[in-house]
Amino acid sequence: MIDVSKPVNYEERMKTDLPLLGHCDPAEVKIAPWLKSYGEVPFHLDYPDISMVDALIRSAEKYPTQRAISFMGKAVLYRDLVEQIKQTAAAFRKNGVKEGDYITICMPNTPQAILALYAANYIGAVASMIHPLSAIKEIEFYINETRSRTLITIDQFYGKIMEARKNTRLERIIIARISDALPFVKKIAYRTLKERKFEPKVVEDGTVVKWSTFYNSGADYRTNGDGRVEKKGKDLAVILFSGGTTGVSKGIMLSNSNFNSCALQTATMCNTEVEHSKMLAAMPIFHGFGLGVCIHTLMYMGGESILVPQVSVKGYSQLLKTAKPNYIAGVPTLYEGIMRNKEMDGVDLSCLRGVFSGGDALPVELKKRLDKFLADHGANIRVREGYGLTESVTANCLTPYLKEKEGSIGLPFPDTYYKIVKPGTIDEVPYGTEGEICLRGPSVMMGYLNHPEETQQTLRRHSDGNIWLHTGDVGMIDDDGYVFFTQRIKRMIVTSGYNVYPSQIEKIIDELEEVQLSCAIGVPDSYKIHKIKAFVELAPGFEPSETIKNKIMAHLKHHVARYAMPYEVEFRDKLPRTLVGKIAYRELEEEELKK
Repeated sequence: MIDVSKPVNYEERMKTDLPLLGHCDPAEVKIAPWLKSYGEVPFHLDYPDISMVDALIRSAEKYPTQRAISFMGKAVLYRDLVEQIKQTAAAFRKNGVKEGDYITICMPNTPQAILALYAANYIGAVASMIHPLSAIKEIEFYINETRSRTLITIDQFYGKIMEARKNTRLERIIIARISDALPFVKKIAYRTLKERKFEPKVVEDGTVVKWSTFYNSGADYRTNGDGRVEKKGKDLAVILFSGGTTGVSKGIMLSNSNFNSCALQTATMCNTEVEHSKMLAAMPIFHGFGLGVCIHTLMYMGGESILVPQVSVKGYSQLLKTAKPNYIAGVPTLYEGIMRNKEMDGVDLSCLRGVFSGGDALPVELKKRLDKFLADHGANIRVREGYGLTESVTANCLTPYLKEKEGSIGLPFPDTYYKIVKPGTIDEVPYGTEGEICLRGPSVMMGYLNHPEETQQTLRRHSDGNIWLHTGDVGMIDDDGYVFFTQRIKRMIVTSGYNVYPSQIEKIIDELEEVQLSCAIGVPDSYKIHKIKAFVELAPGFEPSETIKNKIMAHLKHHVARYAMPYEVEFRDKLPRTLVGKIAYRELEEEELKK
């Protein structure tokens, strides 16, 4: 009999009476060969002390003629991908990039982005991955935060980058084109229908260079060696940006081992062979889920990433029909859209071995509808919900295969441990008691770039002597060891899988002389999960008008990403306050729920 009144010693529970992870019937799914026995995921894995690109090269040596990536009908084999990475690495060196430099990659999911990422790793540089739809001021901040002197983007964002560079120390900008990575016929069509419309036109001037010019410069330089720098697992590899515990944007420092362990753990938890399998890489490369799972897990295991540069429900549905992937991962919003798409009627999804949901909590009713949708379309699997955060690359907790609990986010990955503490403390609470979710494991970040104080607040040493990541999320662990996510301690809005911090939106609105105070909240939405609404109290002497509303929206558009834009601005004579004078945002949230 388990005494659930005592604090959780989670590591001991994992060794004894936890349910077997990933229990399944061998007749229903092909079991991965590294599992100790069918139906059981090992508690511990062996992680090689190598770099991210070393892991990819190992896959290339094992599967040289296997497809590594494919993009809009054009595939690249592993052996060819490695050669292209080496040439890109040589081109970086030719253009003055050195070991330890930061390279900003402001790209959607394209082959050039993959080459830049692994080439940076090859020469010991650090890849800083940022959202190409970020506002100009955000891009400027990201560049300055990492002191990047090299940036790569696509021609669609050329004008924005040129504007953002004015207040940075960027020395070189590499401009790629999506058409450069396409088969001949599609290349001509894409250039004619889309790229010729982009303004302004790219002008090479020594500091700006087109991808083709840049890439070709590496060919001759390789005669002097490609500049490979041997790196270990502990070395910094990637910067991903997230909000941190205070809502201020932070660069999350992630090592080679963080990504390699995430890849091996994810592949293990899939319960099927990932080698020779295909996954739709629709989650963006600047997102932990997209980079860690959709890209690097496949590169680590010798699978194929089908790169999706821009996600639309129609396009995604078409890929499900034509590419027949084995794995897909997405946010609840995407799955909602797919189920509503009439083009999915009658589509055979029996190719799917894994469907994963992350980025936001998956509502129970949506999961039930999605499971039925999968079954109705020939899939013999159910959606599996994961939990994680960018501070640990991405997911490190997943609902076991065919052994889920309603409302639970599942069980931790191998070598990853969860505990629940009383918020604001390191004191562990009993089973079934809500508190702050804390975790530790090999995918936990190195810390926040340039922010040691916040790092200390987030990575804290507990009484067991271990460093635990304080997630800022509320949840609990039941007496079977299943983890449940309840809500976020941090005041944060998740819309379409992206984190939006109300304080940042409010700060920008409050800059206008017409505004006294503002408050941004998340309003439940059946498609986006949440959409953003702003409430504004005008300064004395100003009256509500469309002119002021338009000015607020224009000001926001210049400073925040498109996904963070409010769908509505509502004027209030007086915003509600708490007893201590703070804006009572929960009161506004409750008002919207009653509508």
